[in-house]
Amino acid sequence: MRLYVTALKPTDSVTHGFLPAARALGCEVTILTDRPDRHAEVLDGAHNRTHDGALDGTEIVPCDVRDPRAVIDTIAHHHPPGAIFSNSDHLQAETALAAAYFGLPGKDWRACVSTKNKALTRRRLAEAGVERVTSARLAPGDPVPAVPLPAVVKPREGVASEDVVLVRTADELTRAVADIRARRPGEALVVEEYLQGPLHTLETLGDGRTTRVLGGFATTLGPLPHFVEERLDWAPENAAHRHVLKALAALGAGFGACHTEYAITERGPRIIEVNYRVIGDHCDFLLADLLGVPLFEWILAVHLGEPLPGPPAAFAGHGTAVSLVAQTSGTISSAPPAITPRDSDAVRLWHRPLRAVGDRVDVGNTNRDYLGLVRAIGHDRESVDTAIAAFAAAHPWTVTP
Repeated sequence: MRLYVTALKPTDSVTHGFLPAARALGCEVTILTDRPDRHAEVLDGAHNRTHDGALDGTEIVPCDVRDPRAVIDTIAHHHPPGAIFSNSDHLQAETALAAAYFGLPGKDWRACVSTKNKALTRRRLAEAGVERVTSARLAPGDPVPAVPLPAVVKPREGVASEDVVLVRTADELTRAVADIRARRPGEALVVEEYLQGPLHTLETLGDGRTTRVLGGFATTLGPLPHFVEERLDWAPENAAHRHVLKALAALGAGFGACHTEYAITERGPRIIEVNYRVIGDHCDFLLADLLGVPLFEWILAVHLGEPLPGPPAAFAGHGTAVSLVAQTSGTISSAPPAITPRDSDAVRLWHRPLRAVGDRVDVGNTNRDYLGLVRAIGHDRESVDTAIAAFAAAHPWTVTP
């Protein structure tokens, strides 16, 4: 069975999650990417090599993966596909179109477009009567609209909290639009009402017939006016899940993994955005450990045409993911090593460094400011918090201006 994975830059989710899962499922893997050298370098560094030095069952084929015609043509002239999959925010529609062309299980490309495009998300949810959020789409050159304040300005198809900013006055709105347009010429923006209230996520997995709730997290942000996620705490039960599932059904997002962010406002839950792939920033690994299931295999299995397995057992403890965020620009002068837990640890704690000593950090108030990621699982929140605090105190990151 040949699995094609479309990808842009290498990610831990693919390298350490989906590729091992594909091998466990008996798949041969071909990565289609516009950055083949980078993927080869990362796979080599991850020691994914056989005894004769070849990459461990993984082909890397150059392809313009942003063009579905190129993806289809490359696959058609290569090995017959058994499944076509992507975990990239940017490639869901292209991958869905390729899967549909070959008659393989996959996402509805229209749902992929509607979830990626934040203006279309708002339109679809309003038309379906699920919820209404005041929102205005700004094409390049459009005048700045008069909208209720406070509001949030964001790229229509942005990721990683990049260029997402809260504005409270008309002058702040005008400046924010001008600043983002200067950095993103030719891109459309969205200006929408600020959804104030506790932030949560919902993690789901569907096989096209059934959509299963895997759980969710409570999200802690850094200081406004930016929206940098600093911490996620396991919160699997929430009365708002019914509303979120209704929204996903209206968007057609019922196949494969989906990561939805929402706020619980005074008017009830409101969708912030829908990311039609598994949760990132190592929370996917945390989710797998919390559920005690081979999550990456489950996700690939539905793309291979398998039905959802039975629901996982409930986890009684607590899990947390903490992003170690650079507070100042400069050069990293000290960095803690990667850490994995021991079997004897009361709290299982992992640290994944994202930067290295000597790297330059320029704070941009986005998820790109992360220095490292910590995830921890224990019997209760108090023990988890204590372990994370002890790690941070013993292993600080130092950025020298």
